[in-house]
Amino acid sequence: MIPQLFLVGLLSALLIKDDSHFVDWNHSRKLSWSDFKAAPDPSSSNAALTHSSIFLDLGYNDTKLTYAIRCRFNQSRSWGRIKNDYILNHEQRHFDISEIHARRLHKGLKHYVFRSKTVNEDTQKIYQEAMQRHVEMQQLYDRETNHSLNAEKQREWDNRIDSLLLVYQPYADYSK
Repeated sequence: MIPQLFLVGLLSALLIKDDSHFVDWNHSRKLSWSDFKAAPDPSSSNAALTHSSIFLDLGYNDTKLTYAIRCRFNQSRSWGRIKNDYILNHEQRHFDISEIHARRLHKGLKHYVFRSKTVNEDTQKIYQEAMQRHVEMQQLYDRETNHSLNAEKQREWDNRIDSLLLVYQPYADYSK
């Protein structure tokens, strides 16, 4: 399913006191069904739901921009009704798509030429464009794979997602 997107400002530490139900995206740590802790939505026909977010903590002064990005899976809002490896892979790929867009956001901010007079508008535009592309890719992924029911398209998307993770590997260091 489509992840929820959040822009978290300078007060993020105050807003998120208990983050024990979050899992940060990590290449060597894949999701498991034990990560999906919410009860399935009885009104949904979906096999599972992945709730992932891209968090941005942004600050600037008269001379520079600082930021931190996190791509996170929310265990308390994610659930599985049909729990097998195939469905788990589909859900992992939703999380991977979020990671791709966290990296794209990092790329946009890293290459931003600082302008103190327009920094707020400029960074808002970079964020909004990245999140729009994120939502569009999540929707296209589910539409083309028919929520994983189209196995051939699922394989194609698996390859596409793996390729994009490699393309954006130079921007995977956003958590520094």
